[in-house]
Amino acid sequence: MIDDYRHKGLRNQLVSELIQKGIKDPKVLSAIASVPRHLFLDKAFEEWAYKDQAFPIDCGQTISQPYTVAMQTALLEITEKMRVLEIGLGSGYQASVLVEMGCKVYSIERFEHLYEKTTKRLTQIGYQQVRTFCGDGFLGLPRFAPFDRILITAAIPQVPECLFDQLKEGGILVAPVNYGLDQMMRKFIKSTSEIKQEDYGMFRFVPMLEGVVKNSIS
Repeated sequence: MIDDYRHKGLRNQLVSELIQKGIKDPKVLSAIASVPRHLFLDKAFEEWAYKDQAFPIDCGQTISQPYTVAMQTALLEITEKMRVLEIGLGSGYQASVLVEMGCKVYSIERFEHLYEKTTKRLTQIGYQQVRTFCGDGFLGLPRFAPFDRILITAAIPQVPECLFDQLKEGGILVAPVNYGLDQMMRKFIKSTSEIKQEDYGMFRFVPMLEGVVKNSIS
């Protein structure tokens, strides 16, 4: 797997574009500059890997555009050694950005085919420390809770109560919540007495669905 000076130059250009779009967190920008996004895409899309746009991956899913990844990551307010639950492993790109920021990442994928393919890819690229699971994201990972942060990477009608239960006090959950055809990027902050929420604009994600899909590549 090749990651050369040309790729690094393209990543630096991408970082400059993200800064122009309002991403300011230096740790997030450094992680985006470090993760070789072209290695998370199928060959047909490699040439365009550092354009700020989403691309299709297997099972009808997408790799989010870098701006969306950076935005969600910034909202998490990450510090090193945090335990982060990601709902929606997808290509593994978002999880790798979190690893670059020093997180211990647990990621769930409902498509068995995508889970297997991405777990293998993460090992090949060098992000084998991501703990991957094939399962229903609506249930989270209670066995490994509580988490400092939870990130949902698919459109959800509302956040299941069990995911808030798996979040530490003072923890943050970020999710795109259905709001008509698009989703509102919403940040939830858990305290002893309430869960506060803040909204950060409209986005568009694939829907989050319940259950596990066995051996599907469609």
